[in-house]
Amino acid sequence: MAISKPKTEFAAAINQICAERGIQPEIVLGTIQEAMLAAFRRDFGFKEGFEYEALVDPDTGETHIFAWEEGKKEKIKKEVTPPGFGRIAAQVAKQVLLQKIREAEKSAILDEYAKRIGSWTNGMILRFEGSNIIVDLGKGEGVMPPSEQVKGEKYNPNQRLVFLIKEIQETPKGRQIIVSRGDKELVEALFRREVPEVGRGAVQIKKIAREAGSRTKVAVFSTQTGVDPVGSCVGQKGVRVQRVIDELGGEKIDIIQYSEDPEKFITAALSPAEKVKVEINKKRKTAVVFIPEDQLSLAIGKGGQNVRLASELTDFKIDVKQQESSLKPKKEKSKQK
Repeated sequence: MAISKPKTEFAAAINQICAERGIQPEIVLGTIQEAMLAAFRRDFGFKEGFEYEALVDPDTGETHIFAWEEGKKEKIKKEVTPPGFGRIAAQVAKQVLLQKIREAEKSAILDEYAKRIGSWTNGMILRFEGSNIIVDLGKGEGVMPPSEQVKGEKYNPNQRLVFLIKEIQETPKGRQIIVSRGDKELVEALFRREVPEVGRGAVQIKKIAREAGSRTKVAVFSTQTGVDPVGSCVGQKGVRVQRVIDELGGEKIDIIQYSEDPEKFITAALSPAEKVKVEINKKRKTAVVFIPEDQLSLAIGKGGQNVRLASELTDFKIDVKQQESSLKPKKEKSKQK
């Protein structure tokens, strides 16, 4: 019965590290060989007209440098390993292994977060780097650039918040996890967390219009008979939507019944305004909305916010007009006649 040859300390160490960190041994050995060749070139130089190669024994870790003349069809390799190079090789191998471990760990973390893009996560603000905010996500760090921050929201070190994992972005510093507080997808992610019907797909979020930090309108519809989409998202006594509001720092949220009928949808989108009359031009995607005088300020909203969000939600350009004033001039003209 053949007895397998016991692995050397070098081979055992590489295999153990690769198994623990999820790195292929061939990748580590290849990187070590490249580092050995770079170390040889730095300390001893390359002779002009020759090509060089470093080979590392996968069992012993013993390193050999070979050279051959450029352009020859048959490569006649000659070993050019200098005396004492083994000591240099051991130091380089250690540095390369440590670097490879750090890179593999970071890559594994980034890959894990890449699978969670579009979902929420808890995080703690660590520090500020210029206009960027660095967030501790537990296993890794995220970056929240100014474009993903909420205007008017105050951020402080050690502050714990909920963030959206928005994307993995290539930067000059390498791949980075981009997180957001201002993206409308954060609202959807929070509703998936708080509303079981949304989580399992019985209620779907059709569209969201958001002005982060101020107000959001969410259009929902039911895919299951007997399920009230608006009621499901609001929850008993408003507890479900209130939890989302609390996570967003008190941002107002209007939950609206989605409809394929643009008149019904626009009417709902302009809530809390009531007694709305809508005239649609489907080709131009425009709508003229007539509102009673006492509902006009509600329909328009502060600074035009309500009608602006309704327009974004429905994809219609909405022109709001007062019902009473549109009728009065006609009455006056008829009297003059």
